[in-house]
Amino acid sequence: MAKIQTPQPVRGTQDIFGEEQERFQHVVETFERVRRLYGFRGVELPVFEPTAVFARSLGETTDVVSKEMYSFEDRGGDSLTLRPEFTAGISRAFLTNGWQQHMPLKLSAHGPIFRYERPQKGRYRQFHQLDAEIIGAGEAAADVELLCFADQLLQELGIADGVILQLNTLGDAESRDAWRDALVEHFQAHRKDLSEDSQDRLERNPLRILDSKERQDRPIADAAPDIDAYLSTEAKDFFAQVTEGLDACGVAWTRNSRLVRGLDYYRHTAFEFVTDRLGAQGTVLAGGRYDGLIETLGGPATPAVGWAAGIERLGMLLAEAPEASLELAIVPVGNEATVKALSVANELRKTGFSSDIFGSGKFKKRMARANQAGALAAIIIGEDELASGKLQFKNLATGEQTGLDIAEIAEKMWDLRFADDLDELDSDIQALEQDVMSSGESD
Repeated sequence: MAKIQTPQPVRGTQDIFGEEQERFQHVVETFERVRRLYGFRGVELPVFEPTAVFARSLGETTDVVSKEMYSFEDRGGDSLTLRPEFTAGISRAFLTNGWQQHMPLKLSAHGPIFRYERPQKGRYRQFHQLDAEIIGAGEAAADVELLCFADQLLQELGIADGVILQLNTLGDAESRDAWRDALVEHFQAHRKDLSEDSQDRLERNPLRILDSKERQDRPIADAAPDIDAYLSTEAKDFFAQVTEGLDACGVAWTRNSRLVRGLDYYRHTAFEFVTDRLGAQGTVLAGGRYDGLIETLGGPATPAVGWAAGIERLGMLLAEAPEASLELAIVPVGNEATVKALSVANELRKTGFSSDIFGSGKFKKRMARANQAGALAAIIIGEDELASGKLQFKNLATGEQTGLDIAEIAEKMWDLRFADDLDELDSDIQALEQDVMSSGESD
């Protein structure tokens, strides 16, 4: 009989397990916690949409649409596309579900994204993103709030060091059109010296030449006019409000006048959080204001601003994987004890303590595995414990072992769970008492 060939994973996909999964989950849980602090409501969307949703919103001539989208025809003859980003799908949902009544609407999402691009460090053909959008708010305060949200997320993940917020303005429609005309004139004068890709972009998306990575393009792009010379008074005021808001909130930023978004519906604020810790592709979170997008999908003029971040790339920046959350290791000795262990584990989980049963192998090896799993304590159940009703509770940090019932174990676990916090509080109180004494105060 011929050996069955095991199918291999599709190139550019990944199976996330172990330390990588712990990093991934930590990023998602931190995002969920922070988005609630800012009043963002979660939304779940289809993984695929009509192709027109992305072709219209991303622009028929962009690389994403022309080269990177996973599009297919279903059995009914409809053209569908696996989502290459969140914003277009959220905008479609906003219109088709009549969410205009909730404006301004703050939405967040996370999940898989699909793009057919060359796999590289931190980039896959199926990857995952966090996404945050504010729809129906045209004031600069919305941009500031989104940037504060992003900054706090990076701070709470512990990865903000070495990550820089680069900020630019694309101006209003009037400013952008005037700047675009000036760029076209500049690049046309140097057309023969541009790379093939940039010559193509000159016809369909000239702003993208500004961030070209081709060596021959850089001197021409660097000499191109800045948008500042073409900003209207209103556009200058809007950008000033954004930067003043960030300064007031203590969010550090730096100006990058070459940071662009190629599509015409992008207005005003554009931003990227970048780092040199992930190689050449250093953007970990990016976004901007897209006041003209919803109109391209058939809706009314609606201001909006948002950002997205790659979950895998954020996870790679974590200094270390979060520790496993297991708190209790239950070690039964004998068949009767195994049945009891199931009951004990179930009861303790309902009390709120993560528990796992280490039921196979030699006793010493099971205890070693419990230590490796990071458990705070072990519960040992043998014949004597079954007879007495008192289970052996062992503190794995100190080695202290005591016979306790379930209620006493739960009480002990609360003390262990918060031991570090209590020690820190006690240290703070002692320091405060010393400060008071040294200042000569009596109470």
